[in-house]
Amino acid sequence: MQKENQLYNIQPADRLASVSEYYFSRKLKEVAQMNAEGKNVISLGIGSPDMPPSEETINVLCEQAKRADVHGYQPTVGIPELRNAMADWYKRWYDVDLDPSCEIQPLIGSKEGILHVTLAFVNPGDQVLVPNPGYPTYTSLNKILGSEIVNYNLREDNGWQPDFEELEKMDLSRVKLMWTNYPNMPTGANATMELYEKLVAFARKHNIVIVNDNPYSLILNQKPLSILNVPGAKECCIEFNSMSKSHNMPGWRVGLLATNAQFVQWILKIKSNIDSGTFRPLQLAAAQAYHNSMEWHQEANIEVYSRRRKLAEEIMQTLGCTFDTHQVGMFLWGRIPDSYQDVEDLTERVLHEARVFITPGFIFGSNGSRYIRISLCAKNDKLEEALKRILQLTNDK
Repeated sequence: MQKENQLYNIQPADRLASVSEYYFSRKLKEVAQMNAEGKNVISLGIGSPDMPPSEETINVLCEQAKRADVHGYQPTVGIPELRNAMADWYKRWYDVDLDPSCEIQPLIGSKEGILHVTLAFVNPGDQVLVPNPGYPTYTSLNKILGSEIVNYNLREDNGWQPDFEELEKMDLSRVKLMWTNYPNMPTGANATMELYEKLVAFARKHNIVIVNDNPYSLILNQKPLSILNVPGAKECCIEFNSMSKSHNMPGWRVGLLATNAQFVQWILKIKSNIDSGTFRPLQLAAAQAYHNSMEWHQEANIEVYSRRRKLAEEIMQTLGCTFDTHQVGMFLWGRIPDSYQDVEDLTERVLHEARVFITPGFIFGSNGSRYIRISLCAKNDKLEEALKRILQLTNDK
């Protein structure tokens, strides 16, 4: 019989040594502690929309959840009503034809998609191309799964687009996937058909699968594009999309991937062994949200963020940062003044003296080390107060 106070020598899996706790998870604990001390920190860090979904969406969820026959397990492939709504939405917004029966797979968000796609396509030791700067989860999940990370550079002087000449000089023989994200996060660089055509040609030439993460194309963007607009892209590309940003549903965890039927089947082999579907009323409500009116979209994704963006630009200017006014999406990305030796010299001062949390760009990769990111997911009064505090900080300098 084990003694009650005996020490156990249990160790975590080796893969945990390759990753650390997500930056925002750690930093938000610090912000929470500051708030517990009464410091009233304004958070402009996370891209979590603070507005509700459409009223029709919420009504469908509430009405359906009252039914007695909707609380059982659901198919991993998603219900037909949701897949049909996703296909209709892709046709309406991107003019892309998708077969809802076999070319769409509902997801519980891009993080799940990154996991499942990597498990379906990449063996331990295979290489994956990851943008620098880029979404940190592309790197962390691939490390956990044993992929070898090969960074490719995104730079301001190249419009934050891949340098294809640089890529062609690499040994690509072991590369299975290339992660892309346009419109880009964190830089706000928009997608273009020319870029998507280059990516598809690159994938075909080198027998690589492009995975394009596309959750921001409807926000502050009048010309949404999909990589699947390129002829033949379905053969070599997978696209993620999400309701978190464009439909104000981050907590609902509803997204999708779109690609050819064979790729969907491979991914479904993984997914069906991991989860047991999503609550049916939530799927029906999501299907309703995909039919939001143009008026709802214009107000929620264009007008609201336009007003907030003006205030974010004032904050950037007050901090002496420079930025591209053509950015799209729900963030503003800016280069810090040369007078700062390190980006955290700026962000930590703003956090602890002005009590405003903004994101240092280094968390997205070394090419972000001279940049900051401001989230537009805060109401005007919060942004105005943040601006006031930062103005006071700079006046006291």
